[in-house]
Amino acid sequence: MEIKNLKDLLEAARKQTTRRVVALNGIDVNTLEALNVAVEMGIVTATLTGDRAVIEATCAELKIDPRNYEIIHATDQAEASQKAADLILEKRADILMKGMVSTDKFMKVLLRKEYGLVPSRNILSHVAVMESLNYHKLLIFSDAGVIPYPDLEQKIVMTGYLIKTARSLGIRQPKVAIIAPTEQILISIPSCMDGATIAKMSEHGQIEGGIVDGPMALDVAICREAAQIKGFLSPVAGDADCLLFPNIDAGNVFYKTNSKLCKAQLAGVIAGARVPAVVSSRGDSFQTKLNSIALASLMS
Repeated sequence: MEIKNLKDLLEAARKQTTRRVVALNGIDVNTLEALNVAVEMGIVTATLTGDRAVIEATCAELKIDPRNYEIIHATDQAEASQKAADLILEKRADILMKGMVSTDKFMKVLLRKEYGLVPSRNILSHVAVMESLNYHKLLIFSDAGVIPYPDLEQKIVMTGYLIKTARSLGIRQPKVAIIAPTEQILISIPSCMDGATIAKMSEHGQIEGGIVDGPMALDVAICREAAQIKGFLSPVAGDADCLLFPNIDAGNVFYKTNSKLCKAQLAGVIAGARVPAVVSSRGDSFQTKLNSIALASLMS
């Protein structure tokens, strides 16, 4: 079934086999309020690592029964991190979720070689799914939060993550636009050259599972009228499922402009680790956090 909106996303996650999430230092209100709804919907079962007394106090504040969770006591963030990583490595959890820990420290946990959470040759990248009233279907895009200025090799891997995410949403042949300022192949603009290279690799079968084209300006990727006016012919133009942005500046501004000014609904995960990771920002809404848990469950 192709998932057409985020309501469908939640329903699809609810209907599949329940996944297991571990919340690293899951002691805070922001983590537990969204996670508890996901548990009650049957999307996930949850394990919390962190101080048991603090977790139980937070549950009492939210009127949540702490028996809804498996609680693994940890005296500090380091111990909570170790115990969460152990659950992933022992295949006792399908999703890792950030609790009361800064994003940079959470990313360091993912990247610590002794934990082994990122397979050799993999990279970590943020993948977002957006439902906008101003677009005719879901948009999947990257990277809004992890890799500042990806090189060509990283962009190729990121394109694969976008395709894999789209396919987990039931999109059989995702259309991927490699975003740049223009559709022209300009040697002086790296994003244009990267877009042309990745598109050619896709044409030659080196990137499988989707239709990839670029370089492509954002208006051409998401607006059929703009593509027609510019005379740009492509099955991706005006109908993209996925957008690969050239850098974190573009991806992050796109994410926040749509969420704050256009009231778009979003979900986001970190791809590339052994399991999907939910790393919601403190500025993200409760709904975004719930959507992100559901997205991670479908990707796991």
